Amino acid sequence: MYQKTKLKNGLTLVTAPLRETKAVTILVLLPVGSRYEIRNINGASHFIEHLMFKGTKRRPTSLDISKELDSVGAEYNAFTSKDHTGYYIKIAASKIELAFDLLSDMLFDSTFAVEEIKKERGVIIEEINMYQDNPLIYLGALFEKTIFGDNSLGWIISGPKEVIKKISRRQILNYKNKFYQPAKMILTVSGNFNKTKVLALAKKYFGNNHSQKEKSRYKKIKISQNKPKIELFFKATKQVQLGLGFPSYSLNDPRIYPLYLLAVILGGNMSSRLFTIVREKYGLAYYIKADFTAYQDVGALLIQAGLDKVRINQAIGLILAELKTIRDQGVTDKELESAKEFLKGKLVLDLEDSENVADWYGKQELLLNKIYTPEEKIKKVFAVKKEQIKKIAQELIQEQKLNLVLIGPFKQKEKFRKLLKL
Repeated sequence: MYQKTKLKNGLTLVTAPLRETKAVTILVLLPVGSRYEIRNINGASHFIEHLMFKGTKRRPTSLDISKELDSVGAEYNAFTSKDHTGYYIKIAASKIELAFDLLSDMLFDSTFAVEEIKKERGVIIEEINMYQDNPLIYLGALFEKTIFGDNSLGWIISGPKEVIKKISRRQILNYKNKFYQPAKMILTVSGNFNKTKVLALAKKYFGNNHSQKEKSRYKKIKISQNKPKIELFFKATKQVQLGLGFPSYSLNDPRIYPLYLLAVILGGNMSSRLFTIVREKYGLAYYIKADFTAYQDVGALLIQAGLDKVRINQAIGLILAELKTIRDQGVTDKELESAKEFLKGKLVLDLEDSENVADWYGKQELLLNKIYTPEEKIKKVFAVKKEQIKKIAQELIQEQKLNLVLIGPFKQKEKFRKLLKL
């Protein structure tokens, strides 16, 4: 069972034991991401994440950091989202203090050396190029830019190249100092550990840094869409990447549970409706899936597929027809039962790993300010009725709320607009 502890400086410690492993994961989460930025520093959250690995006062270079962790076979990384940033080390349980030491050193004492910032500009620009050259990865970012519009939630996490080239060390440090406060941090420890020792380590390495009282804020959005939107990203590819979807619900909305199941039934696995029809029956795609993203104020349901460019019209027609069917006719008892068991099974497998357990508890505390156990979440999923799924399908799957994004050899939006009928 997990436990929460508040340190004197405001930091929240969440511990989640997992006795069946000899490893432990230490994860630090912060409520900062690209949606907290303004235009002239778009990309700062992601830039800071990179710089955290470039040297501290006690470990002056990135090699000093990586060699120390590599010498014990640790796994370590970081990630930047639109609404949070995370740093983690997964390590043998006997080496747990090293993970605490290194993470706290990086978070509180990184030097942000001028020469490292200069080098990292080039690294991040190449990362941006890599994503833009990979339509499969880039599609999600373009879809959110389309559905959320010209506000910080719709911006690309890595920022535009022109900002990365110009952003100053002072701007980076000011932004970092504003958000990287202990009172805003969620420190999650999962795996095989001694609770008393973990609390002592948390106090030793994270408890001595004081917090400023400035609140983290972002601009909430509300989507009001009254006609379909189409965005084309021209690329001379043989396969078209398609994103088709609708605005949906926030993290706190109870309708998110029937939405979980709707996404599974539509395109969550290889027996889903869209996979069976678009790939297995007609052979139009190698992959097709449905999923949704939820933020604290809004969300999006996305169907994504890699399609034959010659038969793109047929594929769009099939997807829309299935959306209309599930909206108008709902789902079957068998589909609902299978989707519930699928979600339960996936969760059981995911939570066998200390890294996923830390992520499960930490992100809920950070983004919801409330933690549901796996059993509580599964109970909510299994309580969903067919009528609830049909109701949210009718709310979401509406022609005027459609958003279509295509990456491929297309320049004319109008040829696709006539297809978007529900």
